[in-house]
Amino acid sequence: MIETCPAFIEHSLVHFRQRFEWDCANFEEICKAAAFKESTWTIDLCYILKDLGIKHKYLTTTFGANPTHIGKKYYKCFDKDQTRVNQKFQNAESDGIPIEIRSVDYEYLIMHLANHGNIILLTNASLLYCDLCKANKLTMDLRSCFGLKSAYMGHYIILCGYDQRIRKFIYRNPAFKNKVCFMSFEAIESARKASGTDEDIVLIYDKKTVI
Repeated sequence: MIETCPAFIEHSLVHFRQRFEWDCANFEEICKAAAFKESTWTIDLCYILKDLGIKHKYLTTTFGANPTHIGKKYYKCFDKDQTRVNQKFQNAESDGIPIEIRSVDYEYLIMHLANHGNIILLTNASLLYCDLCKANKLTMDLRSCFGLKSAYMGHYIILCGYDQRIRKFIYRNPAFKNKVCFMSFEAIESARKASGTDEDIVLIYDKKTVI
């Protein structure tokens, strides 16, 4: 247990269910103005957060569009996206968007949740489930029994708390209706560090603090 943090934290959030498979960034008009239409990258979300005046920091293991994703089914628009994405990375510092190239562990996430606010995580949706309502749990168990590898499906979730007593994160999934989900620290680590995510994290600073 991380003794410097409370054993339990849950940040209250207003939950909006996404309307399309691609609209985790929210409104159609915002997507059109940002020029990414239906292909949303984490750097696009950061620019939207900046425009909305939301203090944040972007952590990733890759600066720019990762060329190893070329040919992957999920990144079918890679060739079209990479120029826009790379340009935004190049302009990020001057545009006031802090980016750090690093990998962090779940204890880092707990510390942020306890001291600063919520976290946007890019995950492999194929590895997400809920220990509370058992959503997707059966599918995960069947894959495990037969040794099947999950296909990569990029999806953003919001980490909004944790319970160190049972070693689980609390998160909200915009694909679901208004509810919280629980997954173990280890399971969230697997979902957010899966190949294809570049371990993208957006730290939200809801509390008054200095980045």
